[in-house]
Amino acid sequence: MRHSLTLFLLLSAGVTFAQERAAGHYTYKCRCIGVELDGSQTILAWGQGRNRFDAVAQAQKNALNEVLFTGILEGQPGCEKRPLVPEVNARQKHEDYFNKFFADGGEYKNFISLADERIGQKYHRNKKKAEETKTLEQAVRVLRAELKQKLIADGILK
Repeated sequence: MRHSLTLFLLLSAGVTFAQERAAGHYTYKCRCIGVELDGSQTILAWGQGRNRFDAVAQAQKNALNEVLFTGILEGQPGCEKRPLVPEVNARQKHEDYFNKFFADGGEYKNFISLADERIGQKYHRNKKKAEETKTLEQAVRVLRAELKQKLIADGILK
């Protein structure tokens, strides 16, 4: 009886580790949790990285990427669901521009804010851990109106 209990506990622990490793390979969708009257949106986005800093930066980039190219399809009513850049294959057509924009330390940081962290604190901060990466959910405020003005000024939008 004692050996079967030990075997059960070991097998249970193995299942937990397998689930944690698989979490890093799952693609999580962004969702809108709020809109401000200044044209910004608060997005819950997921990011992966070697550590928390890298995962937060990736979540910020993922939030902006979805706002720009795919739109935020899930979340609160009243959120702007349409992508900011509706042009088909815009990411590929303006690849050099957006690669520079999303580079580490690039201009993307000027169009996000973590100022609405209090909204994010209402939601349980989800973390998933794989063997060598961290996956976490981060509340990101996307300054959509300012981003639109920059894209117009740079000739990406008309």
